[in-house]
Amino acid sequence: MSATTTQFAICLREDPQGEDLILHKIYRVLPDPAAPAGYLRVVDESGEDYLYSAHAFVLVSLPPEVAEKLLEQPVAQ
Repeated sequence: MSATTTQFAICLREDPQGEDLILHKIYRVLPDPAAPAGYLRVVDESGEDYLYSAHAFVLVSLPPEVAEKLLEQPVAQ
C-alpha cells in the first residue's frame, strides 16, 4: 500500500474498553467498503485492524514523506 493511497487519522478519544487506542496518536486507516456508515477500519496498538467509530478520529492529510516514514514503522506489539 503506498503512502499516497493510505489514509491516516488522529485519535481524539481514548478506547473506553482497553488500551488499543492512545489519545492524540496517528493511526493508519485501511479502506473497507463493507464498513458500516460512521466506522473506520483502524490498525490499533494490537497491530490488528478493527472497526472503530469515526467519531473517535479526525482524518488528516500528511506530506508524502511523513506518510512513507509512518508506513515503514513496525507496529507496536
